[in-house]
Amino acid sequence: MAETEMMEGSGNQITVKCAFCNGTGKDPFGLLSTLATCQVCGGTGRVTVSEPFVRCPFCNGTGVHPSRRYTCIVCHGKGVVPAPPEGEREVCPECGGSGKSHSQWNVPCTKCNGKGFISLKAKGVQ
Repeated sequence: MAETEMMEGSGNQITVKCAFCNGTGKDPFGLLSTLATCQVCGGTGRVTVSEPFVRCPFCNGTGVHPSRRYTCIVCHGKGVVPAPPEGEREVCPECGGSGKSHSQWNVPCTKCNGKGFISLKAKGVQ
């Protein structure tokens, strides 16, 4: 499970603290101004995600692209990615679950698209 603060949920959707702004609702880098709202949560400090989910391995759940000042291209700043339930996924054999390309650490793995896992259903395993 992701290192996020769960707030409320209904059905397969759950609201969690925005990883990009850490729940403040403000742009964490103050690029436009110190008063600018977070581009991920729109200033609410919360985002809605689908369950089940796992912490984004590419940005390590921060919502920030590694070594950059913009949103993670894998989780789109939410800090988590939707995932098949346990038993329906396996660790990506290409990146070993890191979500990162071996050739360049700040580029997502092309096999798993930066998620760190492969769906067994997509592989045709039942």
